[in-house]
Amino acid sequence: MLVKTYGSAVYGVNAISITVEVNVSEGVPHFYIVGLPDNAVKESQTRIETAFKNNRIPLRGLRILVNMAPADIRKEGSAYDVTLATAILAASGEIPAHEVGEYIIMGELSFDGTVVPIKGVLPIAIQARKEGFKGFILPKQNAREAAIVSDLEVYGIDNIKEIVSFFKEGIKPPREVFNTREEFSNKQQNTDVDFSDVKGQENIKRALEIAAAGGHNVILIGPPGAGKTMLAKRLPTILPPLSLHEALETTKIHSVAGKLSKEMGLINVRPFRSPHHTISDVALVGGGGNPQPGEISLAHNGVLFLDELPEFKRQVLEVMRQPLEERMITISRAKFAVEYPASFMLVASMNPCPCGYFNHPEKDCVCGPGIVQKYLNKISGPLLDRIDIHVEVTPVSFSELSSTTRTAEQSEKIRDRVILAREIQANRFKGEYQIYSNSQMSGRQVKEVCEISVAGQTLLKTAMERQGLSARAYDRILKVSRTIADLAASPEIRIEHLAEAIQYRSLDKETWGN
Repeated sequence: MLVKTYGSAVYGVNAISITVEVNVSEGVPHFYIVGLPDNAVKESQTRIETAFKNNRIPLRGLRILVNMAPADIRKEGSAYDVTLATAILAASGEIPAHEVGEYIIMGELSFDGTVVPIKGVLPIAIQARKEGFKGFILPKQNAREAAIVSDLEVYGIDNIKEIVSFFKEGIKPPREVFNTREEFSNKQQNTDVDFSDVKGQENIKRALEIAAAGGHNVILIGPPGAGKTMLAKRLPTILPPLSLHEALETTKIHSVAGKLSKEMGLINVRPFRSPHHTISDVALVGGGGNPQPGEISLAHNGVLFLDELPEFKRQVLEVMRQPLEERMITISRAKFAVEYPASFMLVASMNPCPCGYFNHPEKDCVCGPGIVQKYLNKISGPLLDRIDIHVEVTPVSFSELSSTTRTAEQSEKIRDRVILAREIQANRFKGEYQIYSNSQMSGRQVKEVCEISVAGQTLLKTAMERQGLSARAYDRILKVSRTIADLAASPEIRIEHLAEAIQYRSLDKETWGN
């Protein structure tokens, strides 16, 4: 008897439906799989037979042939165990076959019949709804994640015996229900840190407010203990809340990477990723034999924080150049290519020199001549050009640290100003494809949106000549000045906006550290 069941394969952050055809006939016992299965799929025979035996599900000596279509797509992993097991049960007459084709069925089997969680459930559920499947049967630990998708029946199972009960006896487990909009609105901006925790550093807070308002990349440079990491960790608290579309997009990436716990349904707050400086280039941008999203994709719609930037391998940093511009990373292999979104804010921090005390107001730098410039040279000019805002962080004085009279501004108030500036940008770029903030403007849009006066042009020309700025830095200054004007609700870029933007290029290596 021939039976078809359906599973799904994840490529990038999207899913492709897989048809599993099983033909069971009398003859010499045999189990054979075709359709480009990898070793994990081939080994499903052992897991299925043992699970059936341990759960007293009869599996007579039969000739079992399996085809996984499309046959030109490689099938990888153990997530097809339950798909295959269901098809075998239906083809051998243990369960009725008329309903099994209405569901996407996925899950890995243990020897005792337990159904083990899998990765990439959310994109699979989205594709299942798109293709008109009635429901999705999957491991119970993944059910909450799949239930994010509306108009799709989601059933979580713990054991292979529940498949028999589901189709043979009509005993269905409780349907998983998830109120996406309610869950999304209830948990937004639920953070434990706040900008009010930071004493002093008002100029750094201002720079980070500008960065958040325009989606600009920023680098903080200063001695140890100046508060660089503390400030960076609080940046997500002043970013606009995730939209529902952004939350779904972010959750898909984390689902594919297997980063969602069984209690977590929808990601409600902007990601903050802080990889160690020993990370490899593949772990940062994604890839591997079975491609997985890297840290830059896990930071999509959020913040990627690189602490101690010069300590990262130069090769690792250089692979970020293209994603910073394109906001997308493409992993190419001989037979296929996958794309992962990578629209993130880069926040980097570093010491000014190996000893850490160059330009310190109280401590002396012990680095020899040229060492400071050599240390900064670990970061290439092209990468620095892609960082819009360069800020020097100085230590907080004792009087500011011990002050009890001054209260720092809360993140919520800063975020309100950021949201207003983003609304101005949203109206400005309405109708533009994938342009939502000033940092994403193309060269053509910079010319149209960032017009400056004759006095402003003179100021910018002088700054570029003295600091040796590149053409890319010129565009960055205009973009930042446009954001400063938006924060001030000014329709035009005034000379004070331009002057403030210019000072945020002070760490270009031609002018700093000499």
